[in-house]
Amino acid sequence: MLQLGGLVPLTSIDFPGHLAAVLFCQGCPWHCRYCHNPHLLRTDVPGKLEWAEVMHFLRERAGFLDGVVFSGGEPLLQPRLPEAMQAVKALGFKVALHTAGIMPARLAKVLPYVDWVGLDIKAPFHAYKKVTGLAGSGFKAEESLDLLLAAKHVDYEIRTTVDSSLLSKEEVAMLTAALAKRGVKRHVLQACRKPEDKLLLK
Repeated sequence: MLQLGGLVPLTSIDFPGHLAAVLFCQGCPWHCRYCHNPHLLRTDVPGKLEWAEVMHFLRERAGFLDGVVFSGGEPLLQPRLPEAMQAVKALGFKVALHTAGIMPARLAKVLPYVDWVGLDIKAPFHAYKKVTGLAGSGFKAEESLDLLLAAKHVDYEIRTTVDSSLLSKEEVAMLTAALAKRGVKRHVLQACRKPEDKLLLK
């Protein structure tokens, strides 16, 4: 059903206030320089998990886990994501989504099944290309933000990774002000940790 690159069986931080499992969807069309899951970018690789395995795992943890997080990569690339979310909801789990909002039309289709969204807003919308490498990507993210804010039943967090080589202090301030003006209640700034930083910590 989904092309999956991995699973974390238990987390208390990826779905605020809930114990959850995380499903990592394979593939992302953006190439952010600070991506912390670069192994999930490619779509031309076989998935590491079958959906039947995932469902078996979740059935065994019904009553213990509160929810399931669809992360990535970029989950919205998966055409059967709405169906997968419905299957998870049918087992009694809440559903969370981590997304950069790359495909607003698909986000609109899954929002009815989602309880919480972590939406990455990477830069002021006019400056997205220097982060994602793709012209016009900011328009997609902006449309997705509007869809999320209009979905009153969905809780959310807007996250921005601050890489000083890509975003100036002025741009961060500009973005924070623009999000507040749109009515965003929770905007979290995340310090950038690049792959080479992880190597230095070993």
